[in-house]
Amino acid sequence: MNRPTHPARPARRTRPVRIGPRAAVALVLVTLIGIAAFGWPLLADRQSGLAHSQDAPWLFAALLPLLVAVVVATIADSGMDAKAVAMLGVLAAVGAALRPLGAGTAGLEPMFFLLVLSGRVLGPGFGFVLGSVTMFASALLTGGVGPWMPFQMLAMGWFALGAGLLPGPERIRGRAELLMLAAYGCVGAFAYGTIMNLQGWVLLQGMGQGISFHPGEPVTANLARFAAYCLATSMGWDLGRAVLTVVLTLTLGATLLKALRRATRRAAFDAPVSFAPGTAAEPEPALERGTNGSGG
Repeated sequence: MNRPTHPARPARRTRPVRIGPRAAVALVLVTLIGIAAFGWPLLADRQSGLAHSQDAPWLFAALLPLLVAVVVATIADSGMDAKAVAMLGVLAAVGAALRPLGAGTAGLEPMFFLLVLSGRVLGPGFGFVLGSVTMFASALLTGGVGPWMPFQMLAMGWFALGAGLLPGPERIRGRAELLMLAAYGCVGAFAYGTIMNLQGWVLLQGMGQGISFHPGEPVTANLARFAAYCLATSMGWDLGRAVLTVVLTLTLGATLLKALRRATRRAAFDAPVSFAPGTAAEPEPALERGTNGSGG
């Protein structure tokens, strides 16, 4: 006796949080201004006064509202609903709690591993917001609030955004996906440390001639000194961050990716809200008058 067969349900794909037009414009704007914020000292003239550390807080004050504008625009736009905001809060809280676990210990920062996987599953727009909010929350938690904080938020947002721009899961899955994410986490960990070095290096004075920033000199000469500065001061710190990110991605990445994708499918961020047309309720029949002798 043959049993009836039922057609298999189509598997629901995990879709990242979409980027709305206002959020896209805000993201491009803050990225362009952020690039200028990191690189302006290299192009400043020695006599212009722009390369002095006392001018930096004004730039920091201008950058922080722009980062907040990206977060607000992304939440207000169609790309993030209440469920996405709730997941953003949970992941940011977890990332902020992970950061103090390795703070001050050879650059070991487990939050990078979480941001790589979150950006991969939830998309570049969500990743940028998550990276910025996580860094802001961790700064409040650890007391690391200072003029460097907006730059950390921006760099961490770029780091998570890049994970969302990697080739899609429909093309790379399984072990190959984990290897790709581990390689990106390794390169991204060094890139984050390097770009944050650039922010602090131009403000440091009194170092050796071979690694100090010289305002007004050719960009190539200053970049050579900057490379020597990174090798001499932060290479070991960045290496610890990169190694930990690779190890956590390869050992725990498959489990966390599965959990994030399951949560995203259940939340159905991309499901449109619609109302099925219904029939109007019929009015109850009025009581007939005079049937029981009452009434006129």
